[in-house]
Amino acid sequence: GSSERIAMKWLRFSLLILGVFSLCCATAGDSSGVKKMKMQFRVFEEYTQALYQRYPDIRIEGENYLPFPIYRHIASFLSVFKLLVIGLIIIGRDPFALFGMQAPGIWEWGQGNKIYACMMVFFLSNMIENQLMSTGAFEITLNDVPVWSKLESGHLPSMQQLVQILDNEMKMNVHMNTRHHHS
Repeated sequence: GSSERIAMKWLRFSLLILGVFSLCCATAGDSSGVKKMKMQFRVFEEYTQALYQRYPDIRIEGENYLPFPIYRHIASFLSVFKLLVIGLIIIGRDPFALFGMQAPGIWEWGQGNKIYACMMVFFLSNMIENQLMSTGAFEITLNDVPVWSKLESGHLPSMQQLVQILDNEMKMNVHMNTRHHHS
């Protein structure tokens, strides 16, 4: 009996460590996702101001680049599923009994440490949702023509690069327009 109890203690201890670790990771993942978005938004604002000064008659529109619909569906399913699991933990209803299954050890542990189990479910689910929803995109189009894609290039354009790209595109557009007038 005593060796079993020690084993259980160890299991509980290691689960606790794992939980703390996953909480740290989740909060880190969480804030870095938000930071990334804020940073990209700041970059977008800086670029917008610089471009307005350079091209006063240009119209700039920004919007969030949406991930693949499948990812969006999984993320929204997760956010509902997460609440359901947390609800079950709090009420203490054993969902496995409904299916005539034996409740796994982790469920028993969750019942013993409700607050902790809820936090773990919440953070882990949030971490996965964030990963699914963050595309890391910074896509630039001019007159619906893509001129820069961070998804393809893997990095943000520098201001010089962007101005060069836009200058070239503008020149091409001007040529196109003058050609139309001549013909």
